[in-house]
Amino acid sequence: MFGADYTVSVEFYDLLQAETDRRSAKRRFAEAAGHARHGILDIGAGTGIVTETLLTASAAPIHAVEPAAPMRAALLSRLAGLGADQRARVTLHPEPIERAGLEEVADLAIASNIIACLDPATRRFTWQAVSRALLPGGLLLFDPPPTELPTGREKVGRLGPVRVGPDLYGADITREPDAGIVRMVFTYHVERDGRVLRQQRETFELYPASTSEICAELEAQGLQVVHAPSAGLLAARRPAR
Repeated sequence: MFGADYTVSVEFYDLLQAETDRRSAKRRFAEAAGHARHGILDIGAGTGIVTETLLTASAAPIHAVEPAAPMRAALLSRLAGLGADQRARVTLHPEPIERAGLEEVADLAIASNIIACLDPATRRFTWQAVSRALLPGGLLLFDPPPTELPTGREKVGRLGPVRVGPDLYGADITREPDAGIVRMVFTYHVERDGRVLRQQRETFELYPASTSEICAELEAQGLQVVHAPSAGLLAARRPAR
């Protein structure tokens, strides 16, 4: 989530979310990755769960964009566990996509769990950068931001528990409206013998936008909205020359 530093969440992310995220990535992105021949752009690569899925599904080079240092550390740790041939196909970009300077390097761009975290101006710069980074005919897949604010503070769900030795790790997720944005609050906790050893919290901001607004922004950057291959995703394509 761009704009967040992840200093709290990175400790818990893979333990609580990796398996769910991996299954989702395979379902939503693996088939499209299998058709990529020139390159794949992974925007907001995080701890590398989607990156690893893309490496497995495709023989194409991967451009992994991750500005958050804690997430890059986790991503590099994941890459360290892969074979040298897979690592050789990954170029890590430690800056936001709009500053990466990528020009026609990919026939597929993936933005998983990221677009909602971008304020409107940054989101528009992102579309512009993606349009430049895609080859003619290239495809963008992303999950869209929420279309509206919640009516009040809501419990979204719970992650875990996952056992590590004698300890249980988990998280509670809530969301609430705040001055036109959605605040997502992750409260992480570690318990032993029914007693809370630690509790830490990290908050992320989500920026709602209607589907028509997102489509208009994409089209303004020369990206044509197309049918997405998986439910819950939006898709756009750079026109072929």
